[in-house]
Formats: sequence, C-alpha cells, structure tokens
Amino acid sequence: MRGQEAREQAERKAMMATLAHAAADEITRLWNGSGLPSEAELLRGPETGLVTVRGRIGGGGAPFNVGEATVTRATVRLPSGQVGHSYALGRDKGKAKLAAIADALWQDPAHREAVERKLVAPLRAVLEAAHEKRRVETAATKVDFFTMVRGED
Repeated sequence: MRGQEAREQAERKAMMATLAHAAADEITRLWNGSGLPSEAELLRGPETGLVTVRGRIGGGGAPFNVGEATVTRATVRLPSGQVGHSYALGRDKGKAKLAAIADALWQDPAHREAVERKLVAPLRAVLEAAHEKRRVETAATKVDFFTMVRGED
C-alpha cells in the first residue's frame, strides 16, 4: 500500500510540474478542446503574492536569499469532493485555477486517464519539443577549445 501511495504521489508531482512549466494559453487551448469539466468551488484564491527565493553558491554553500518571486495560488473543490491545489509563477489567475481543477480531477480515478491523455501528455510534448529546440540551438554555439603543444618544449 505504501509503495502505491508513493508512486501516485510521484505521478501527481510530475503532472503538476508539467502544468507549472506550461504556458497559460497552451493549457487553456487544450482544456477548451478536452471536454473536461471545469466547474469547481473556489476554496482559496486565485490570489497572487510573493515568495522568497533561496539560493546556494555552487549548489552546496550556505543558503542565502536571492530575492522574491510573484506566485499565484488556488485551491478548488469539485462537486465530487476532490480538492485540488496549485501554485504557479507569475500573476495568471486563470492558469492557477485550471491547474488546481486539473489536480482535483487527476485525483479522481474516473478522470485521471482523461487528464493525462488530453491535457498532460500534449503539454509534455510541447515542453519537450521546446527543450530539444533550445538544446540544439545551444549546441550550435558550442566551441571546443584545445591546446596544441609546440615541438620545442
């Protein structure tokens, strides 16, 4: 039972990370064409605030405050009782609300497959394509440095 919970938690985390990284207009476009229900009671927000961003030099040094970032959060409850939460960088309240509804729907076994197939999988494909494009563009600028040794040394 514990392994099943851990696997579901990891899958939910990956789904929410996909929604957090996706563009709001892409989420909205896919949602509108998905046929997924969008009615939900707002329990909190969507509301915008600030969070402190922490950093470390070299990944292992002492933590320090880098600055603040704007974040929008939302919490919703579906008519069936599932509660969904979301946090998204920026001020897009629509994105935060849709992500919270998607989280709640994903928790319902009757909707999980549809959320994965109609929303999350296409968003992952878009994000992976953008990542690959950026990787190719970056690789094209790579410079290999080498040193030639003169024979008189």
